[in-house]
Amino acid sequence: MRSFSKPAIDVPAQLELLKRRGLLIQNEVRAGSFLQSVSFFRLTPYMRPFQQPEDIDHRFRDGCQFRQLTRLYDFDRRLRLLTMDAIESVEIASRSVISNHMGTTHGSHWYTRPQMFNPAFDHQRLLTTLSIKQSNATRDYLRECERIDRLHTDEQSKAKLKRHRAKESYARHYSTTYAQPPLMPGWAMLEELTLGDLSHLYKGLAKDLDKKAIAKRLGLAAPLLQSWLHTLTTIRNMCAHHSRMWNRELGIRPELPRKANFPWPEHLFQPGPHTRIFAALCILISLDASSEPPHPLGPTPVSTHPRVPRSQPESNGVP
Repeated sequence: MRSFSKPAIDVPAQLELLKRRGLLIQNEVRAGSFLQSVSFFRLTPYMRPFQQPEDIDHRFRDGCQFRQLTRLYDFDRRLRLLTMDAIESVEIASRSVISNHMGTTHGSHWYTRPQMFNPAFDHQRLLTTLSIKQSNATRDYLRECERIDRLHTDEQSKAKLKRHRAKESYARHYSTTYAQPPLMPGWAMLEELTLGDLSHLYKGLAKDLDKKAIAKRLGLAAPLLQSWLHTLTTIRNMCAHHSRMWNRELGIRPELPRKANFPWPEHLFQPGPHTRIFAALCILISLDASSEPPHPLGPTPVSTHPRVPRSQPESNGVP
């Protein structure tokens, strides 16, 4: 172990450092603007494929250009956007299939009963989380009502505004409309959960019959769905924090099918670590295909999701 001694350097010095390492920079003004918006440190992982391996001075291979780094960075940014778009469909569909099965099978407030979950599941934490959300929603609504009461308008208009504000979220609507049961129904509760919470909830269900019925609605076996929700939680967090996806190795190994009745890469049936981002993207594609809703106007060959359009890096101001 040694003491850290690297000084912070400004953008002009960063450009000089890259040039000393052999990187070709055709437009230093645009390159400098890029480094002002995307830090040198953030760009570093995208430099590695263009640098000489095992070189302690991090010199670049002959002929490498700054725009190659920025194009790779832009590709990774677009990959994150597409991935988040697909995860949205999977997350919404997962909430829906859990709600549709559990609500109709076990009642509107199934999640409030401890016996619905296995002993390892922190049931009280779920209830506390929902209780806090409802309390906060009610508190915010009452504050808004106080502001409305101070308005210089007639009482009928104030009452209309309060009714409108009460419907801004179901958490405030439920707590201001119903006295019992104290917490919102399961279909509303599921909309309050993060993908990570949803993954834990599915894993924590006590009955295998419930897990199998839910997974079947997505065309999967229960162990696969459990593992894949956990994997996609990790991927979603990476995207939400704008972390690098390209060339990423995950810290978890997702469960993979031994056989599949859906398109699946042949080599992923073979033994191996399969911890690269490729396996996770294959999981996402499979789940996205089974969870994308039909177009409301009928069949269409065009995806209903707003995918990111192609564009040349130069048109986006990328050097």
